[in-house]
Amino acid sequence: MRAAVLTREYPPEVYGGAGVHVGELTRFLRDLVDLEVHAFGAPRPPGPVPARAYGSWDALDGDAPFLSALRTMSTDLAIVAGVAGADLVHSHTWYANLAGHLAKLTHGIPHVATTHSLEPLRPWKAEQLGGGYALSSFCERTALEAADAVIAVSSQMRDDVLSCYPAIDPDRVEVIVNGIDPAVWAPDPRTDALLAHGVDPDRPSVVFVGRITRQKGVVHLLEAAPMLDPSAQLVLCAGAPDTPEIGREVAALVDDLRARRDGVVWIEAMLPRPEVVQLLTAASVFVCPSIYEPFGLVNVEAMACEAPVVASAVGGIPEVVADGETGLLVPLTPGDDPYGTPADREGFARAFADAVNAVLADPARGAAMGRAGRQRVLDHFSWSAVARRTADLYARLTG
Repeated sequence: MRAAVLTREYPPEVYGGAGVHVGELTRFLRDLVDLEVHAFGAPRPPGPVPARAYGSWDALDGDAPFLSALRTMSTDLAIVAGVAGADLVHSHTWYANLAGHLAKLTHGIPHVATTHSLEPLRPWKAEQLGGGYALSSFCERTALEAADAVIAVSSQMRDDVLSCYPAIDPDRVEVIVNGIDPAVWAPDPRTDALLAHGVDPDRPSVVFVGRITRQKGVVHLLEAAPMLDPSAQLVLCAGAPDTPEIGREVAALVDDLRARRDGVVWIEAMLPRPEVVQLLTAASVFVCPSIYEPFGLVNVEAMACEAPVVASAVGGIPEVVADGETGLLVPLTPGDDPYGTPADREGFARAFADAVNAVLADPARGAAMGRAGRQRVLDHFSWSAVARRTADLYARLTG
């Protein structure tokens, strides 16, 4: 069986959890099926999995927000031609979903789609895409409703898929959680990366790793930050803002916070994995204030590095973080706005800060949570198991 994995992100061009997922899944899946990756962007260097890269239609120049969605769709058309000869296509995120759907129609082969997020639950994307948000929503809905199988990365995500798209047969939606390689994501006590980025290894640290987007809740973390224990430093490894507007908003909040307290370290880049591992290992608390998170792979990465986690209790996060055992979960009730902003913004910020401070105040408890977190990763989130379940699904659809 020849399987084609369709994705916007693929190493070394990775900026989010979906790209991490595809890179790791294919690394383990290649031993089980004949595999080729079809990715957006520049040609990839030779690697263990053959990878073809695709650009967009050159005529779509300009800076209108909707053009990015049209460029995505043009790249999808090229991918459809490129997968000729495959026995099955497996798409990841709306960026590649249309390619998977059209490949199914063009070549008469099964289409599997993994849902890392859902467009109806990300209305803030309209800020980024303008009218292109209607196009991204069309691509996702059309592809998922016609897919032979939909993979949800958590039970909550499965519920969300069926709620957003009731036309999908529940029997076609299967939960296969995200995974991690615990040999790669493991405690690293070295401090060279910390020192290089201005992090004091001898001071308690509250660490955030993620993109600057409404979804990840970095704005709400910065609203909680003035209430954090002043003895701890706040380390924000946060780059790639979705829009200039949210980039400016976060910058203003960071400037205001620095005027009120010291120990604010903002690393405006997506760091190489070994440097992230050092940051996570050094974290007294890892924080995930997301307002929408279908799974939350970054929490698994933090737990693998023995960092206790404080996270909002949304989406699939409660399936990852065991409340009171590997970290603390903070309830979040969304308000009436389209973004899922907490109904009580000040109350959420205060509750989040209280949870972080509770872990900071009891280092022994935090260390125990960290050890329990790594054990939970070893027990439940291995990529070898994820790859096997994925290959079994392929075999059922093509057999």
